Amino acid sequence: MTLEGRTALVTGGGTGIGAAVALALAGRGCRVAIAGRREQPLRETASRHTSAENPILVQPVDVADRASIAALFDWARRELGRIDILVNSAGVNVPRRSAAELSPDDWDRMLRINVTGAWDAIRAVLPEMRERRDGLIVNIGSIAGLRCGVIGGVAYNASKHAMTALGKTIANEERDNGIRVTNIYPGEVETPILNDRPQPVSAEHRARILQPEDIAAAVVMIAELPPRACVAELVIKPTTQMYS
Repeated sequence: MTLEGRTALVTGGGTGIGAAVALALAGRGCRVAIAGRREQPLRETASRHTSAENPILVQPVDVADRASIAALFDWARRELGRIDILVNSAGVNVPRRSAAELSPDDWDRMLRINVTGAWDAIRAVLPEMRERRDGLIVNIGSIAGLRCGVIGGVAYNASKHAMTALGKTIANEERDNGIRVTNIYPGEVETPILNDRPQPVSAEHRARILQPEDIAAAVVMIAELPPRACVAELVIKPTTQMYS
């Protein structure tokens, strides 16, 4: 399937995986809107796509705020006409992430952004996808949503497991409405979230792990499949990262 003329909304689109996904989709002819908390990174990402005929659109959003998400989708429908593809890529972590150190406020914030924000976005887009009997939702999760390692921390692991369940359940409920849902579980990726690790991540380590464009290539592949085909889950990890 060609992505020419299709539309996509990417949350967390200013940096990291979200930015790479937006640029990759736009590069295939998709009309793309990106949203995130900080406007400047959004505009910097949009400026990297130089098509005057098909610019990347920008709208700030706070995915932890339900009213802000509702306003985002109202804006996106006006600008795009419809939303064929939703990519949930917004996510955060904190340095003090072990159960002994994590604050209740940080727990609440991570769950609001990593899970509730994704749910609110999905809830906003489902009615129009049901009406068209077509649509693709891609959730950028994490291997932490499948394996409870200590690196991610208690709240991040819990939020990513919740996102896994969210995507699987929506997929099962909406399959007869032509709505496809893909959960992608990346391993370590060179994104700004690494800056919040309790221990600094070396340049050498960053160079040998996944890069955002690796995940973007997977999203493009999924989006270009015909409507009869759905990739339910995809694990993508650095070659050097254990997975067993």
